[in-house]
Amino acid sequence: MANLFDLAGKTAIITGSSRGIGKAIASRMAEHGANVVVSSRKADACEAAAAEINDLVGRKAAIAVPANIAAKEALQNLVDETNRAYGGIDICVCNAASNPYFGPMSGISDDQFTKILQNNIISNHWLIGMCAPQMRARKDGAVIIISSIGGLKGSPVIGAYDISKAADMQLARNLACEFGPDNVRVNTIAPGLVQTDFAKALWENPAILKASTERSALKRIGQPDEIAGMAVFLASKAGGFTTGQTFVIDGGVMAS
Repeated sequence: MANLFDLAGKTAIITGSSRGIGKAIASRMAEHGANVVVSSRKADACEAAAAEINDLVGRKAAIAVPANIAAKEALQNLVDETNRAYGGIDICVCNAASNPYFGPMSGISDDQFTKILQNNIISNHWLIGMCAPQMRARKDGAVIIISSIGGLKGSPVIGAYDISKAADMQLARNLACEFGPDNVRVNTIAPGLVQTDFAKALWENPAILKASTERSALKRIGQPDEIAGMAVFLASKAGGFTTGQTFVIDGGVMAS
């Protein structure tokens, strides 16, 4: 059964992986045998995360390739450097995202809205488009987009972010249909509230944290590792018949 989750010989790009959910995914994929490319905007943070992962697994499983996801040429460099280092890409995890605005939609600026759409949807489209051709040619590959339960409901404070995350779910469905004949799977993971720096505006607010955890079945906030396991599943043989789906991991918020 352990072989179902074996990622030995696979190479994964994970954006936004110097911390939080992305770092947890990179760490667990490396633990299951994959080579991983740690990427975020800051080179020093990427190098530190890669070194920590290598220490964790006891081998040089991770390298750092910084990239600003808003720049197409930076994403192409990320892909090129990964191909140069490992000879190919088997797994693409679009985890990096932006949410520069907290409040009602009536107050969001055009620049803020544009940044959310660019980083959370268009940049994912770019990176997947750069990685997918070689996967399709090999008739094997996995694309994972980290969405959010926000894409399944409304919000008075993170509405634009939620719109982008709903679009990511549809992006995965479309690409699953396009790539399916070539055995390339595309799925999204929709976390609930997870204790990361990215979500601090939510869980550091006692009222929001209480409201979120009180209406969940498990009555607590999630941890990055609790998202990483699903990413390993979707990237491995265990997820070989799974595509075009959104997997909600939210402690039971949507259920209750």
